[in-house]
Amino acid sequence: MCGICGILNINNKAVDAEKLNQMAKLIRHRGPDDEGFVLINTNNGINLHCHGEETIAEIKATTNSLSNDIAANLGLGFRRLSILDLSPKGHQPMSIDNGEIWIVFNGEIYNYIELREELKRLGCTFTTATDTEVILNAYKIWGTECLNRFNGMWSFAIWDNSRKILFCARDRFGVKPFNYYYDGNQFIFGSEIKQILANNIDKSLNNEVIYKSLKIGSYLINSDCSYFKNIKILPHSHFITIQNGKMEIKRYYDLPTQTFGKSTLNFEDACTSYRDLFSDAVKLRMRSDVEVGSALSGGLDSSAIVATAVGFTDKQFKTFSSYYTYAPQYDERKWIKLVTEKFKAQPFYVSADAETVMNDLEQITWHHDYPVPGSSAISQNYVMKIARENGVTVLLDGQGSDEITGGYHHAFYRYYAYLLKSGKLIQFAKEYPDYVKYNPKGNLTSKLMKLAAVLFFAESSIYKQEAKRRLGNPLNLEFDDSSIFNNIKDLQTDKLSNFLYNQMMSTSIQTLLHFEDRNSMAHSIESRVPFLDYRLVEFAFSLPSEYKIHKEKGKYIHREALKTIVPEEIMNRKDKVGFLAPGEHFWLRNEMKPYMENLLNSNEFKNRDIYNHQFIRNEYKKYLNGNPTYANMLWQIMALEIWFKKFAD
Repeated sequence: MCGICGILNINNKAVDAEKLNQMAKLIRHRGPDDEGFVLINTNNGINLHCHGEETIAEIKATTNSLSNDIAANLGLGFRRLSILDLSPKGHQPMSIDNGEIWIVFNGEIYNYIELREELKRLGCTFTTATDTEVILNAYKIWGTECLNRFNGMWSFAIWDNSRKILFCARDRFGVKPFNYYYDGNQFIFGSEIKQILANNIDKSLNNEVIYKSLKIGSYLINSDCSYFKNIKILPHSHFITIQNGKMEIKRYYDLPTQTFGKSTLNFEDACTSYRDLFSDAVKLRMRSDVEVGSALSGGLDSSAIVATAVGFTDKQFKTFSSYYTYAPQYDERKWIKLVTEKFKAQPFYVSADAETVMNDLEQITWHHDYPVPGSSAISQNYVMKIARENGVTVLLDGQGSDEITGGYHHAFYRYYAYLLKSGKLIQFAKEYPDYVKYNPKGNLTSKLMKLAAVLFFAESSIYKQEAKRRLGNPLNLEFDDSSIFNNIKDLQTDKLSNFLYNQMMSTSIQTLLHFEDRNSMAHSIESRVPFLDYRLVEFAFSLPSEYKIHKEKGKYIHREALKTIVPEEIMNRKDKVGFLAPGEHFWLRNEMKPYMENLLNSNEFKNRDIYNHQFIRNEYKKYLNGNPTYANMLWQIMALEIWFKKFAD
C-alpha cells in the first residue's frame, strides 16, 4: 500500500524533477517507509533510477539523486508503506527486463502467490516476494488482460518501453484512487488531487460538480469529474493507455448482468457457498508481513470479519472501535464486548470530542481533497489513528455487504416492486405485512407511495426525483438536475438487482471507499475490504432477489450464511442503524455552535457568491431551535467552506 505520482510530457519537454519530488512529498503519509523515482526518456528508452531524501540507505547506495541530469520526458514517483516483502527488494519504482518495463503501484494483489506460480510455469523468473513483481510479469505475459486475473485493489502506472506505451489502471470497484490531468501535451497523475495541484495547471473550479455534490450528499457517482474542471478521476474498472501521443480510456470489467438472479442453488447450498467465499476473501486479506487487525462496530459485518480472521492468525487479534455516549445507538461497546470476549480479541476504543474534531477538521479535509460531508467519516479517521498508534498497519473493514445483499432501507421498495412486477402476488401478500409492521420508518401511506414510484418509474428517474426534493436550495447555482444521475443505469434485470448494481458501481460504495482510503492512508494504514472480493460480489448478484430480502429482513442470505460464526445476540439485533456520529445532531447545536457561527459570519463566507446566504441562515436558526430537517445540509455547508479555505482561496 503506497502512494504514486507521475508526469508525462507528450511534447517531449523535460520533466521538472523538483515538481515530481514535491508531488511525492505531499503524500508522505501514504508511504512513510521509503521513496523512489525513475526518470525515463520515452524516445530512446534511457532511464535513471533515482532516490530522494527519505529513500532507504540500501537503495541510495545504488541510485542517483533525483535531478534533471537526463532529458527525461517521463517521471514516476513513489512512497512506500511496507506490507509485503519488507526488504529493500520491495522498493519502487520497480522494473523487469533490464528496465524495459517500469511500475509504480498502490494496492495489494491478494492472489499474488497463486499468480506467481502460474507465471513461473510460463517461464517468468522472480527476484522478490512482492505482488508488484507479479503485476509486472502478468502484464508482460497477458498485456492489459492481466487486470481480469487480479483479485485485489490497485491503481498503478506501467511504462512499457518496447511498445512505447504508458498503461494506467484502477481496480474493479474503486478501492484505490487514481486522479489525473491531461491537456494533450502533458499527462499528470497522482493518488491524491493535491499532488496534481502542485503543478502549473488551470485550477478553475467545477461549480457543477460542487452543486451536484450537495444535491445528492455525495461527489462520487462513478463520474470522472472532480471539484476542479481540469482534474479528472479515472473511473473504477477502467484503464488508460497513452501511445503515440494519443490517450484512450477503456473499460475492462463490469458486473456480469447476464447472470443476475440466475443461480439455481437452493438456499441452503447458497448459504454454504456464500460463507465459503467470504471466509476465503478474509483469508486472502490476512496475507501480510505486518500485523493485521480489524475495525469493529457492534454489527454483523465487522463481527463476522473478526470471527473469521482470528482463525487465520496465531497472534491475539486487535480490534478498533469508535463510540459516543450521546444516545444508546451511538455507543455499541456492549455489543463489541460480546465479540472481543468470544474470540479473545484485544479491543481498543476511541471517542473523539467536539474540540478535537474542530482542531482537526482542516487537516482531515486536506487529506480527503474534498469536503467531508458527515461526521461518521470523521469518526472513521480516529479509528484508523488508534490502529496505527497500537502497532497495526493493515486493517480489515466491512464496507460492501449492504450493497451486495440489500442492506439499505431503499432496497426493500425495489424488492417488493420486483415481487409485484414478477406476478408473485401471493408471496408479496405474505411478506409485505411483516415489512410494514417491523420497519418503523414512515407510515403506511408513505411506504405505499414509495413502492408505487419504484414500481412505475425507471431507476434513473427515481434518483432524479429524490435529488429534486433534497437539501432545499443552499447554493446560488443553477444546473440541469436531470443530468445529475447520468451514470445511473436502467438494466433489464429485476428491480432489486438494478438498484444494487448502481449502489455498487455508481453511488454508495464509491463514496464510502473514498472515505476508507483517505482516512486510512492519512495514518499510514492499509485498509482491506473482504466483502468486495469480486468473487463474492459476483456470486451475491447471481442469487435470486428472494435470497437477499425476506419479509422484514434485509441481507437475508448474509445473515443466514454467517449466523453460525457470529454471536447470536448480534445476529438478532434490531436496533443497529449504521455507523453513527454526533456531529450533525449534537455538536453543531452545542460545542461547535461558536465554530459554525464564526464560519457563517466570516467575510470569506459572506463574499462567496455561490451560497444562498438567506436560506442557509434561516435554516440554521430553525436548527438551533430544534428543527433537524437540514442538519446534514448545514454540516455539508460547513465542510464545503472549510474545503474552500484549504484548496480554493
